[in-house]
Amino acid sequence: MDHDVGVKLQLPSVPYRARLSSGVQTALTYVLSSACALFLVVAPAIAQSSAPPTPENASAKRYGEGWECNIGFRRDEDTCNAVVVPANAYETNRTYGLGWECLHGYRADDNTSCVEVIVPDGGFLDPSGKRWHCSRGYLKVDDICQEIALPANAYLSVASYRSGWRCERGFEVSGDLCTAIVVPENAFLNGVNYGRPWTCERGFFEQDGECAAVVIPMHAYFDESTYSAGWRCERGYAASDKDCEAIDIPANAHLDRSGNRWECDRNFQNSKGQCVLDD
Repeated sequence: MDHDVGVKLQLPSVPYRARLSSGVQTALTYVLSSACALFLVVAPAIAQSSAPPTPENASAKRYGEGWECNIGFRRDEDTCNAVVVPANAYETNRTYGLGWECLHGYRADDNTSCVEVIVPDGGFLDPSGKRWHCSRGYLKVDDICQEIALPANAYLSVASYRSGWRCERGFEVSGDLCTAIVVPENAFLNGVNYGRPWTCERGFFEQDGECAAVVIPMHAYFDESTYSAGWRCERGYAASDKDCEAIDIPANAHLDRSGNRWECDRNFQNSKGQCVLDD
């Protein structure tokens, strides 16, 4: 052959990771693992360092984040101060509220002290120990219990307001007294505490403060309604002054439900007392 022929061999390409020695790969893996482990340890410490520290006499909350003062202490901004129990009070051993409550017979004053509940003569201490009420026979007037002046023909009532008394049956209040109710003839006491205290007997109706006898006209019957004249016309009749007159029913009409008036049949309408077809 006239010329030397150079033979150039081309090796197949190998990935970069494959070209690293096994020792280098092991070292790189160790470095990365150590960095991750260090981050997991340092991260919580960094987060905790950003949160405010728990002060003395405080503990972490059972639920949620943050802290709360221990029993016997109350929060004041970022500190926990000891609860100061005033005189005539006791510690509640709770984490909420003032931390103390007044003894029975005392009440809180501006949430700083306990003052005695002064019960006036004729009164008694409420079961709560913080209030008072007047006894039976007395009426509360401002800060005292005033004895009720019971007039004749009256009795004490359970009401703790107004006068504290009521008139007996047959009497009515007139100022500070109980005066006898004047019941007209043919009437009786009705026992109600409102309106007229008496009612006319059956067969009579009230007229100008008296009980007048009911005069029932022809074609009528007795009606004991208190707002009527004492009688009502029979069906087919209408009241006219003191009588009952027969109803003149026009053509195409009939008596209504009351029986004392008429109304036009269906498809007819009233026009000047007559029932005309509704076009």
